[in-house]
Amino acid sequence: MPWVVLFGSAVLEAVWASALAASDALSRPLPTVVFLLAGTLSMLGLAHAVRSIPIGTAYAVWTGLGAALTVAWAVATGAEAFSVTKLVLLSGIVASVVGLKAVGRGG
Repeated sequence: MPWVVLFGSAVLEAVWASALAASDALSRPLPTVVFLLAGTLSMLGLAHAVRSIPIGTAYAVWTGLGAALTVAWAVATGAEAFSVTKLVLLSGIVASVVGLKAVGRGG
C-alpha cells in the first residue's frame, strides 16, 4: 500500500507542478488553488509512504516519476516540444523508478 500512495503522490507532484506553471506566478486563482491542494496532498502522501519506504528511495521515486509525468503532460498539451532524445531520457527515469522498487523488495 505505501507504494500505491507514493505513486499517487508522484502523480500529484506532476499536477501541482503543472498547475504552478498555469498559475502565472500564482496570479490566477483556479490554478493557484489546484497547486496548493495538489502540493499539500502530494506531501502528505510522501510523508505517509516514508513510514515504510526508506526516504532516499521514496524521494527518488517521488521526484523522478513526478518530473517524468510533468514533462509528459507538457509534451501532450503542446507546452513543450517532443523529441526522441527526451523520450529516451524520460524512459531512463521511469526504468530507474521501477528498479528502485524492485531493489526495495530484495534489499
